[in-house]
Parts: sequence; structure tokens; C-alpha cells
Amino acid sequence: MWNIPNLLTSFRIVLIPVFLVVFYLPIEHASFLAALIFVIAAITDALDGWVARKLDQFTKFGEFLDPVADKIMVAAALIVVVESFGSLWITVPALVIISRELIVSALREWMAELGKRGNVAVSSMGKLKTIAQMVALTGLLWAGDLTGHLVIVVVSTMALYIAAILTFWSMYVYLLNAWQDLTKE
Repeated sequence: MWNIPNLLTSFRIVLIPVFLVVFYLPIEHASFLAALIFVIAAITDALDGWVARKLDQFTKFGEFLDPVADKIMVAAALIVVVESFGSLWITVPALVIISRELIVSALREWMAELGKRGNVAVSSMGKLKTIAQMVALTGLLWAGDLTGHLVIVVVSTMALYIAAILTFWSMYVYLLNAWQDLTKE
């Protein structure tokens, strides 16, 4: 159970409270340090899957824990970004992203009960969505230390909207793939 990918995923979970504490520390560059911790967590997300494939170290525990760690880290980052900016322009895409994660997680669980989890497996669009989210959240987290750097905030906000659009689109595709099962009497 405690192979390298699972250790990386567990490390990502440990980083979540560290990320939150650092974000709220009343120190200079706390936003930058929180963004750096978020980037480290994002790297472990990519790395754990790569290592699992390369070393053929797949476990049921890892299959369960990896998406949970990802969703908690992204939700934590979205929540602090929404609080930090206090703007409808950040809150709406954040709500779309969080809502989609809840809907798709429930859909995947339900489809798994039907023995059709493959109909809602992670797609390449999901990987693009994740990249856009990570870029957006890194920039928006760092923005607290970037007074006067409006370009970073604008680019990061645009990346957040791209992530929200890809998030919504991928949810639509998953629902479309499951539609026949969802509408059976």
C-alpha cells in the first residue's frame, strides 16, 4: 500500500493544511509561499500518476486517494482565492468548478454501481482543465504579493475562466455518456 505514488499522494494531503496556514500567516510573501506550496502539490499530482505508470505501482488505495487529494487541494485553493478577492468574477467560476467536481464524483460513483465506470473515465479534456486550474490558482494565490502586477491577475483570471469552461464542458460530456443510464425507467 505504501508505494511511491501513494506516498506522493499522501504528501499532497499533508500539504493542504500547511498551504492554508502559510496563506494566512501575517508575514511578508505569505501569498508567494502559499502559491509555491500549491505548485509543489500540483507537481506531486502529476508525478504520482507518472511514477505509478512507470513502475507499475497501482493500488486500489491510490485509485481512491489520488482524486480525493486533488479535489481537496483545488477546493481549498479556490476557497481562499474567493475569500481573498471577494469578487463575483472569481466566485462564479470557482462555484462552477466545485459544483462540477461534486456532480461528476456522484456520477462516477453511481456509474460504478452499474458497472459502467468506464463511461465516465478521466479524459484528455480533464487533463487540460487541470492544467488551466493549476495555472489560474497559482497566479491568483500569488497575486496577494503582486501589488501593481495586474497582468498576472488578468491572465490568471482568464485561465480560471478557461478552466471553468473546460470543467463545464467535460461535465456535459460525462453526463452525455451516462445519459442513457440516467434516463432509464
